This record gives sequence, structure tokens and C-alpha cells, in this order.
Amino acid sequence: MDIFVIQGGKRLSGTVRVSGAKNAVLPLMAASLLADGPVEIAGAPRLRDIATFGKVLGHMGAEVERIDAGGDGRETVRIDPRKVELAEAPYDLVKTMRASVLVLGPLAARHGKARISLPGGCAIGARPIDQHLKGLELLGARTTLAEGYVEVDAAQLKGATIYFDMKTVTGTENLMMAATLAKGTTLLKNAAREPEVCDLARALRAMGADIEGEGTDEIAVRGVPSLRGVRHEVIGDRIEASTLLLVGAITGGDVTVAGADPSAMDAVLTKIEESGARISVEGGEVRVRRDGPIRSVNFETSPYPGFPTDVQAQFMAYLCLGDGFGIVRETIFENRFMHVAELRRMGAKIDVSGSTAAVKGVPSLSGAPLMATDLRASASLVLAGLAAKGTTEVLRIYHLDRGYESLEDKLSSLGAQIARVKE
Repeated sequence: MDIFVIQGGKRLSGTVRVSGAKNAVLPLMAASLLADGPVEIAGAPRLRDIATFGKVLGHMGAEVERIDAGGDGRETVRIDPRKVELAEAPYDLVKTMRASVLVLGPLAARHGKARISLPGGCAIGARPIDQHLKGLELLGARTTLAEGYVEVDAAQLKGATIYFDMKTVTGTENLMMAATLAKGTTLLKNAAREPEVCDLARALRAMGADIEGEGTDEIAVRGVPSLRGVRHEVIGDRIEASTLLLVGAITGGDVTVAGADPSAMDAVLTKIEESGARISVEGGEVRVRRDGPIRSVNFETSPYPGFPTDVQAQFMAYLCLGDGFGIVRETIFENRFMHVAELRRMGAKIDVSGSTAAVKGVPSLSGAPLMATDLRASASLVLAGLAAKGTTEVLRIYHLDRGYESLEDKLSSLGAQIARVKE
């Protein structure tokens, strides 16, 4: 099993390019099931979740291949869904990832049925799929839960008005895909507004779908008879970009992230600036510099365009070196403070009460052996290790490999002393 060994205390500087967004690629891969021809997703990162999703589609009969773009290492995932016959995703393939639920809508719309195992993924709290099932039922499908599987039967989906009881990114994406081939018009109200939802809508439109309103609380989808294949360039990963900017900030460095969309990271950039670091934007590059103390700030996670829960752990690690008290409130997932115990092992002073953490800054952190518990917690421990005195070992980095492509290489290019070694 691989671990990271980090020699901390280095000021990082330089330019690094962000990878394509995993959370955009996965729904695009699911959307390929709607097409009557090949779908190519350009700029896809090499990540475990994407490989697993490819196996899920391959199990159904799709032909999935990765095409190396050469030069910058960016790849294209090519999916030909024309031989899909088995509308099923078994437990042994989907047990490690939540995104498997995204095949429900496309399979129901294109093949009239679906059977998938209830999904797994990071242990950061309950993420039920009741909104997905409610929406499919409103579109005319019958859904059942039996022996750990969700089964959907839908002879012909029909447009409907669907109001989400809560913001759900995958729920919005799933039902938007299902509605593309439904008869009539579907209105998705209280829809998620994330950039990844917008990217999916743009790709579906290029495939021939009739969609408008993405990026707002209400998305309208008018069903069409069929969708064609497409080549789509995926957006940059705003979560990775935010993480890399915090790498620069926490080490008192000067880091430029290329390929990022600053408008998609406004909440994070604002808080970084409030903390005393300087942010500058030019074209598709975002630069962070910090040479003064870290000012402690407060923040609360919320659905986009609020502060993303996927950056909460990384920003908390940053606040551990702040000049006062910072209050962090997590409103999305009920079990997303698992990194706190590990940060305390490094000397951090953090008190947790329910969904709120009070972070009292300390002058420095000390390297320690650490255990990663989920994807973003892994990133927070790497950040802390980069800023700490001494050696930090991060175990279970397979969590991190689900969402960060070649992170150690990118950090090394900025001057970090980090190595992947066998435990």
C-alpha cells in the first residue's frame, strides 16, 4: 500500500496546471449511455474513480478506451455505447464510488430499465438517493429497492415538474439526463447550480438535447427523440485548483494555477484574500502569494455558489496556522470532520461541537504519521504536512488517488519534498 512521505517547511512556488474535473467527467461518462454514437471526453484525468466508472460501462457492453493526447499528458476517454445491452451495475464494481448512481437516469431513458447496486464511496455521511428515485417516479418510472439493488422500470418517461427537497448535484444531473429523452417538458426546481452541472448541460446540448436554465435554480428540459455522439472538452477541476492555491498560501509561497476558472472559485478566493494572502487573476491563471501572517477567518459550507464542502478540510488545515480563532461550520455532510483528529496529532488546536469546529491557530505544526479517512481529508493532511516541521507520513492515500491526478508530481514541481513510497 502506498503512502506519502513529506519533508515539510518548504516555501512552494511556480506554476502548475489543473487537471480536468473528476466531478464533471463522471456524469459525462454516464451521459454517453444516452447517445446513438461514440462520446469523447477530452481532458479527462487519470483517476481511480474514472477507471472504475469505465469498468461499470464496460460491464454493460459499452466499449471504453483512453486515448493519450501526448504532450501535456491530457487524455480523452472515448465511449461507444451502441453495444450496451445489460442495464445493470453490480456491487463489486460500484461499492467504492457514489457516482455509479448517475447511470440510473440515462439507462431508464434510453433502455427503459436499470438495476444498480446501492452505491458506496467516501465515509463522510449519509448521502441518500431518495431525490433521484422521487424524480424518476414523477417522470413515470417504477422504482423498487430489493436486496441492496435499485431497480427502475420505465416504458416511456414523460415530462414532469420536479422540486428537489434539497440541493443535490447528482440528483440534478441524473434527472436532467433522464429528461432529455422523455416525452414533453421537464422542469427541475431548486436545482443545483454547480459548474459541473452546467458543463453537463452544455455537453447534452451539443448531443442534441433541448436544455436551458443551467446555472440557475430552475432547469427546463424538453425531450427529444434521440441524442448523438459528441466530443466535449471537460472543465478544469475547481476543487483541485483551490487545493493547489491553498498549498501556496499555507507554505507562504507564490503559486500560479493554470487552467482554472476563477469565477467558479469565488467563495474560496474571497476567503483566501481575507486571510491575508494576495490573489491575482490573468486569463486562465490564478496566482496566490503570502508573505505575512495567516489571518484567522470564519466560513460556512453551502451549495454553490457558496463555500464548497469539498474544500472545507483543506481550508481548516490552513487555519491551523492562523493568528487567532477561526470558526468552521459544515452544513452539507454530517461526518466531515474526520481529519480533525489527525490534525490534532500534529499540534493543531481544534474543538468540535456538532457541525461547528473552532480552530485556534498555533505558531507551527509538527510532522507525524497520519491516517487518511476520505478524499478531501487526505488533501488536508498533505497541506498540513507541507507546512509542518519535520517528516509527515500520510497513510491510505488511495483515498486521495480517487480525486487528485499525480498530486505528488505537481507538488514536487513547485519545490515540495514529497515522495510516494510502499508502506
